[in-house]
Amino acid sequence: MADISINLKGIKSPNPFWIASGPASNTKHQAINAFEAGWGGVVWKTIGNPIKNVNSLYGAINSGNQKIVGLNNLELISDRGVSENLREIKEVKKLFPNNAIIASVMVETREEWRAIVKRCEDAGADGLELNFGCPHGMCERGMGSAVGQEPKVLEELLQWVTEISSIPVLAKLTPNITDIIEPGMAAQRGNADGVSLINTIKSIVGVDLDDFVPFPKGRDASSNGGYCGPAVKPIALHMVGALAKNPKFNLEISGIGGVSNWRDAAEFIALGCTSVQVCTAAMHYGYRIVEDMKTGLNNYLNSKGFASVNELRGKAVEKYTDWGNLDINYKSIAVIHEDKCIGCQLCYIACEDGSHQAISIESSNGNRVPKIIEENCIGCNLCSLVCPVDGCITMEDKNPNSDFDSWNKMIAENRFNPTDTVIPKN
Repeated sequence: MADISINLKGIKSPNPFWIASGPASNTKHQAINAFEAGWGGVVWKTIGNPIKNVNSLYGAINSGNQKIVGLNNLELISDRGVSENLREIKEVKKLFPNNAIIASVMVETREEWRAIVKRCEDAGADGLELNFGCPHGMCERGMGSAVGQEPKVLEELLQWVTEISSIPVLAKLTPNITDIIEPGMAAQRGNADGVSLINTIKSIVGVDLDDFVPFPKGRDASSNGGYCGPAVKPIALHMVGALAKNPKFNLEISGIGGVSNWRDAAEFIALGCTSVQVCTAAMHYGYRIVEDMKTGLNNYLNSKGFASVNELRGKAVEKYTDWGNLDINYKSIAVIHEDKCIGCQLCYIACEDGSHQAISIESSNGNRVPKIIEENCIGCNLCSLVCPVDGCITMEDKNPNSDFDSWNKMIAENRFNPTDTVIPKN
């Protein structure tokens, strides 16, 4: 069995799976249930000066038969007092000394930040996560994403905390920003031990077309909330990868955003994460999902010959590069396996109307199996993506021995000289 325990800058956890700060990490009762189910850590729901939530809280995007592909959440930080939360953290830590408890915190003034750091340490928290990402409610008060979107402010607030904290400090970053590198580097300059990302994405998931109130509906009005769930995973992976591949960035990463199973977690870890945090999937399916996550990850590591999860960390980073470095001599084309084709012709429609007209229909003898026009196929993958039969359409390398070339290389060697340009050349 591979070792799946982790150590994130001193925060030790029996496995990399943490409940993310949010509705599923709000109370002692929930933390106990999570740890008993097998979670390695819990990031407590954000503690600060108590707030008053609105109603209702959640709206969702469904896709076909799949519920909650994306979840919109209007909930804010903890509506319970600081003392009550910290008392429960202390009690849970005594019951589960080998599991990680990270206190998520959000306050305003320098004095409040320093006070809450000391109180979290006294409660036995293993680390701090500074919430610089909440995209609604708190940002209007100058906190949350209002801080995460201002690298200089983020850096200064981190310094307030890191100069006095005796436990590791993570900065939770907002995705509601143009370039994640800027707040990531600000966190590094602020002496953070790591970053957590992504927090939720500012969103509206829909509008009731009868009374015109956006979802989730309040009384006669609603507001934007934070978007999470499987739908945000590609955005989260991109931002995690962007930081991990930056040669100047050297902090630990706790990955968040659409993690629903062990494969999702393995992808985040391969892109540089030490731990992965889960919220929406735990809310949707319950804490027991971690059993499959741990088993699946362990089986995968064993199949790859990895002795520990740490050997997986960052394996994909070197293969994530800028577009200009991709091999433009790589040539793949689609291959339709006739024995698996059901004749639905979805691939033909998609290619004819949305791509490069590289599929034909041969109607002789009642044959409904599409054919690839190889000279037209550019290897875009669209046909294989719309095909409802696994393995019916595959992409095959037609030029495996070609020499490497790239856009950047062509430009550097002045080899790209198009003849037909916007402004005609003399």
